[in-house]
Amino acid sequence: MSGTKAALKAAKAALDASKFDVAVAQSEKVLAADPQNYHANVFLGLARDKLGKYTEAAEAYEAATKIKGNDALAWQGLISLYEKQGGRRVDEYRISAVRLAEIYMEGDDRTRSQTVIDKFLLFAKQNGTRSQYKQAIEILLPTSTIYDFLEGRLPHPSSSYMKLADIVGSEEKELINKEVGERRTRLGARLGQVMLDVKREVMSQSDLEEIYQHVIDWSNEDEVRREFEEKLLRHAYETLVVLPSEEKPNKRNKVEDLVRGMVILKHPFSLAWDIALEWKDVERVVEWDVGVLREYIAFFPENGLAKILKGYLGSEISPFPMEIAAMDEGEGGGSENSGTTVSPLSPEERLLLMAEGLDEAPKSALAHRLMGEYYLFLEEFESAAEVARKARELTLIETKKTGLKLQRNTDAIAITLATSLIHYQSPKNHPEAKDLFEKILKRAPTSTPALIGVGLILEVQEDYIDAIDFLTRALIGDATNIRIKAEAAWCKALNGDYSLGQEELESCLPKIEASGPQARDLRALILYRIGICIWNRDSSAASRKDRKGAYARFLAALQANINFAPAYTTLGIYYADYAKDRKRARKCFQKAFELSPSEVLAAERLARAFADQGDWDLVEIVSQRVVDSGKVRPTPGSKKQKGISWPYAALGVVELNRQEYAKSIISFQTALRISPDDYHSWVGLGESYHNSGRYIAATKAFEQAKRLEDTTDRRGKAVENWFANYMLANVKRELGEYEDAVHGYREVLSTRPSEFGVLIALVQTLVEGAWRDIETGFFGRAIEGAKDAIKAANEIVEQRSDAFNLWKVVGDACVIFSWVQAHVEQFPCNDVKMLLERDIKVEEYNIFADVDGVGGDILSSFLSNEESTGSAVLAKSLHAAILAHKRAIYASAHETHAQAVAWFNLGHSEHRAHVCLHSRNSDDSKKFSRYLKAAIRCFKRAIELEAGNSEFWNALGVATSQLNPKVSQHAFVRSLHLNDKNAQAWTNLGTLYLLQNDFQLANDSFTRAQSTDPDYAHAWLGQGFLAILLGDPKEAQLLFEHAFEISDSSSALTKRQYSLSTFEKLLPLPVLFSSSPRNSNLVQPLFALHQLLKLSPDDLPFQHLSALFLERIGNHPAAVETLTSICEKVEQDYEATESPVSLIRFARAKADLGRVELAAKDFAAASDDAETALQLSSLGNDDEETIPTPSNGLSKCRLSAHLTAGLARYYANDMDAALEMFQAALEESGDAPDVICLLAEVLWAVGGERERSVARDQLFESTERHTEHLPSVLLLGAIAVLDGDFDTLEAVSSDLHELRVSDSETVRDSQNQKKIQLLLEAIAVLSPGSGKHAEMTQLTTSILLSPSSASAWSQLAEHSGDVYPAEMALKMAVRGAPPLGTLQAEDLARAFAGSGCVGDAQRAVMVAPWRSDGWVAFQETLGPA
Repeated sequence: MSGTKAALKAAKAALDASKFDVAVAQSEKVLAADPQNYHANVFLGLARDKLGKYTEAAEAYEAATKIKGNDALAWQGLISLYEKQGGRRVDEYRISAVRLAEIYMEGDDRTRSQTVIDKFLLFAKQNGTRSQYKQAIEILLPTSTIYDFLEGRLPHPSSSYMKLADIVGSEEKELINKEVGERRTRLGARLGQVMLDVKREVMSQSDLEEIYQHVIDWSNEDEVRREFEEKLLRHAYETLVVLPSEEKPNKRNKVEDLVRGMVILKHPFSLAWDIALEWKDVERVVEWDVGVLREYIAFFPENGLAKILKGYLGSEISPFPMEIAAMDEGEGGGSENSGTTVSPLSPEERLLLMAEGLDEAPKSALAHRLMGEYYLFLEEFESAAEVARKARELTLIETKKTGLKLQRNTDAIAITLATSLIHYQSPKNHPEAKDLFEKILKRAPTSTPALIGVGLILEVQEDYIDAIDFLTRALIGDATNIRIKAEAAWCKALNGDYSLGQEELESCLPKIEASGPQARDLRALILYRIGICIWNRDSSAASRKDRKGAYARFLAALQANINFAPAYTTLGIYYADYAKDRKRARKCFQKAFELSPSEVLAAERLARAFADQGDWDLVEIVSQRVVDSGKVRPTPGSKKQKGISWPYAALGVVELNRQEYAKSIISFQTALRISPDDYHSWVGLGESYHNSGRYIAATKAFEQAKRLEDTTDRRGKAVENWFANYMLANVKRELGEYEDAVHGYREVLSTRPSEFGVLIALVQTLVEGAWRDIETGFFGRAIEGAKDAIKAANEIVEQRSDAFNLWKVVGDACVIFSWVQAHVEQFPCNDVKMLLERDIKVEEYNIFADVDGVGGDILSSFLSNEESTGSAVLAKSLHAAILAHKRAIYASAHETHAQAVAWFNLGHSEHRAHVCLHSRNSDDSKKFSRYLKAAIRCFKRAIELEAGNSEFWNALGVATSQLNPKVSQHAFVRSLHLNDKNAQAWTNLGTLYLLQNDFQLANDSFTRAQSTDPDYAHAWLGQGFLAILLGDPKEAQLLFEHAFEISDSSSALTKRQYSLSTFEKLLPLPVLFSSSPRNSNLVQPLFALHQLLKLSPDDLPFQHLSALFLERIGNHPAAVETLTSICEKVEQDYEATESPVSLIRFARAKADLGRVELAAKDFAAASDDAETALQLSSLGNDDEETIPTPSNGLSKCRLSAHLTAGLARYYANDMDAALEMFQAALEESGDAPDVICLLAEVLWAVGGERERSVARDQLFESTERHTEHLPSVLLLGAIAVLDGDFDTLEAVSSDLHELRVSDSETVRDSQNQKKIQLLLEAIAVLSPGSGKHAEMTQLTTSILLSPSSASAWSQLAEHSGDVYPAEMALKMAVRGAPPLGTLQAEDLARAFAGSGCVGDAQRAVMVAPWRSDGWVAFQETLGPA
């Protein structure tokens, strides 16, 4: 014990001497012996504190406080220690300070206790956080343990609570902002919802309202209490808004209590007064406390709601008595103060004040409700509806925020909205209005406004019985309402009981006592309806003309209300239909429609009048205004069956006249939805579709209009459907269905034969159809169409001979005969002559007669075609076309554009005459160039009249291309400048460059034409010519073929080049059998030549080419017929002209004719024609150098004739003559190997040893000179096989093996390959010492060299008997069959037969039933019978 005391003394001494380490050691020594030693812990804490060991020091002090908790020394040490650590130990400091103050309180030492608290408050404020400072302030509150002891020494509780309120409020704001900032970045978060959730979480747990209440309770200052009452209400209201629905009632009750207290105390806090007014759920405005309303106006005069209340309370619809307002200088404006009387607002000022208030109170449901009722009173139904809708939205928002139902307010607003919708755009909004009224009646069945509203809607819907029922029920609730009684009486009248309706309406007039605007309007309405009852009760003309009857009532209605629109409408009908005063009637209709767009009858009368005058702008204005009024469509559920369609139809007509076809389509469609049987709307819709290029839709519309043929329009007039038929025919014409179009026009003309427009359309359609037939190859039908057009033109000219379109069509019809020259003899000369001589002096046709030689005098040559040649009739058709277009120039003198087109058409006909007539008389080009000169002058004249037409410039370029290339180039360039998308102009320019040998520019132009229009055939044709000039015939042939495929039937040039290039491609190839698949490719060029000869039957070169194609496909009779005709024509030409060209043509035709006759086995005729060709060619040999033909032309002709004659004599068994001819052919050909082969065959056939020896010698010489000539080697090998000449066979075998691996086209031919294979097999079999092995070796070698040869595999299969070769033969045969290859049917059948299957045997029979292979194989596969 003594040691402990000594250690304590030593520790105390060390502390005094500032030896803190020693003090720590001595204190720990004491505590080791006595852990509960209070002073040792205190000394230890102090020593450690001095050493800076604050944590160990605090532990020591805390241990001391546990030993003696009521001793101040340890607590003082802790406080000193915490002060040194600043803001790190504020909470521990607070606990220690309170405990030390309580210790002083126990010792009744107020000064020291207050000092400790004050010192801590200052420390917490300087070093602590806001939350720590808030806890420090709580020490000063009455709830603190030391408050009672230090009361009077501490700040007043209201001050402390106010500080606490500021701190808590700031914390809440910071927490809300922090949480919102964090949560709003989450995926899918919405700011509004995030804000609501955060506020709900924070404010529902907030004690700020309790703090506000404490401030109010403790404060002695009224201003402070008012301030915090406002804060309390605002916080409570904000909390109410964010709380969930189930928690709202308690909070709402608290808000209502606060509001009630403020209003009672007349505290001017706008939120409280707004809540007091907005939350009051009343059915009528009268249920509000007018005192509260007026106090609100006095307290908040600049508030938007106050302005609306001020205007409403001072208006005619206010349910409260008027009060003389007083100027109040005081703050509250109480009624006790008297002042200067203020004059009431005028209606205009009131409306402006309320409108301003509405703008300033955008979130006030009450403001919108009152404003809606006032707008409804002013009959501003659109504004009333708009404001009422906004009021409903605001009420719904308030309901969600507060949890109040506010059903009465909602119903009152709904009544305002529904009532305004009855009149606004009636009856468009009636369904919505009726739905609102019905919902109200479910909750309040006796609601008078709802009953009246439903009754009025039913009245408009013509459901008069139900309307009377609802209005009668409304009268029960409001028996003094004259308006309801008048509406009920009017419904009875509309229901057909005009007498009772008139009686009840007249009984209403004396009850109207007021003299205001509404009373005058009601009087006018009743007087008008009485007049309607009188008007409809007796519909006789005499009754309606009576000025003392309905007329007097209508005038009386206008006297009561000068702006009553329905009365003007009925007066307009009276003046128009009975008084026959159109001027007054129109004024009445205009006045009625100006006053109300709902006067549909007046609007219709006005629209018809404006339409009759052609004033389409006014028609549009009237119709659009009616549409906007909402009267055109029946209300859903209404008993009205149809709406009003004429406004939409009228708008459609207006837009159709303005060429706004998309809009007109919509208008007519809308009209037809309302009136599906309106004929005129269907016609208008079809015409709109037609003009906008939607021809299929137009067809359907016109066909529907035709179905309404027997209907009547809305005025009771019968519908004439000829116009629908006419427009339908126009649509068919646009679609290219010319036959249907012609039928339609003729159908119209059957009822209206004098309709000029239909007649012109018929003629134009006939000509357009003829052009289409030419393009599609129906040449005979095209001629018939042209003849019908001329016949129809004769009918038109009797009515009107000065029509430009008539003469244009006549000219086009005449030109058609020049395009189908095979039928030119059908040209109706007499009809055209009569047509051209009608109503004109013949001298008028002498335009350019001095240039083209075609004037009026040429009409005398237009006689019958019976004795005229084809050339003469062709000239007549072209001259007639020229004269018709000259007549068109006179007919178009009044219009510049039409005259320009007429000159262009004349130039086109002149150029066509130049092309057709010049080509037939190429030896007299100077004479026929007059047409070309006239064409150029015509095109220039057209350009002078219309220089911006690209087609005119293009035509000028074509016409001048040979006369002046520079002018032609300029014209083409100008045309392309005007329209660079014209593929024809690009092609023409390319052709010009081609003629001038500028191949690069020509290629560029043709390429541009192809890119502009890939389907323009002549651009590809030009590229083909360019390819020929550049030495690429294969590319040219492909281009010509493509041009032919995409061209129409009227393009003769494509047919010429395609057929010619195809024949040139065939020349190197061997002639095949007629059944060869390759010959199927000749059908297309033959068809092209057939059409070409229809277009130009006198084109002898291509007629000759057609015969050569016929020979190639084996149609020898047709070829003989064609060549015989050519020979006759050329012979006639030669006899007439003795031209060397005709002589050579004759010789060639005879040579070809003989060859074809030889193929047809007419040997005698073949021999004669061949000898004739030899004779003719010998005559023309001297002139060959001067004739523009190939140098070897006659030599080939003579060679062909010699061979033909030789073969003909050979087959006729005249061997000597045949040998003579072959010898001559040999000399003619210069020992050609083919001729030698023929000669050898004939010599061998003679049978003599000498002749056969000569044949062998000739073949030996031929093979020596022409080692690669396969026919010679094959023939020599065959002879050697027959002779058994093994030496020769060995040489032939060697040559054949060399030839088999060569690249010669002749060797590669499948037929020649088969011959080589057969000969080698024969050599292998006949060679000495050879056997089956040699034969198999030869077959496998053949397969090795030609693995795709079906015949080689077949032979191997036959010799080996194996299955595999047969299968391969079948596979190769299938691959080589058309269209993949050129395998013959016999070879394919052989492969099928060799497979050994029943099915393949049947296929062999089907492929080639004339072959025995298939039948034998079929029998073998079936087995013995």
